[in-house]
Amino acid sequence: MTIDPREKIALFIDGANLYAASKAIGVDIDYRRLLAEFKSQAYLLRANYYTALVEDQEYSSIRPLIDWLDYNGFNVVTKPAKEFTDAGGRRKIKGNMDIELCVDALELAPYYDHMVLFSGDGDFTALVAALQRLGKRVTVVSTLTTSTPMISDDLRRQADFFLDVADLAKTVGRPPSTRPPVVAPAPVTVAADED
Repeated sequence: MTIDPREKIALFIDGANLYAASKAIGVDIDYRRLLAEFKSQAYLLRANYYTALVEDQEYSSIRPLIDWLDYNGFNVVTKPAKEFTDAGGRRKIKGNMDIELCVDALELAPYYDHMVLFSGDGDFTALVAALQRLGKRVTVVSTLTTSTPMISDDLRRQADFFLDVADLAKTVGRPPSTRPPVVAPAPVTVAADED
């Protein structure tokens, strides 16, 4: 990793995006080890985790993960997902957290030196450029090891540094077969923005 130990860093995790990338390469992220890894690299100012929740369900499969993160050093940002039926009659869930992540990253910018963005979503390219104009360094975490890269080429080019989830998983990942009895469930599948 290319983090100066004198830097203050902030993690911004697009939960659905990180989940998709880690599943695509066949690992689970150990969030306790993830936090410890970045704390060992520099001063970790904040670790934000963003996800949408389907509120009207009796049981949400992501709720145990959200609760664990909230009690173990992460600032969890959620909003209700919207459910709709597409033209083909398929049930879809929409819950994009891009705006919340961008606003938080810009508001917190005066207090950190280096942003670590866990997402491959090209919509964040403008955010990365804006932070760089403010003198911030940005590392983007996603993966190129899948048959189709899960990171936008524009976002990867804009970032100061790129960290592949496959490389990070060597220190903070575990094979799905070694999960403890209480499994961190999958987040809500999110449909692409159509506006």
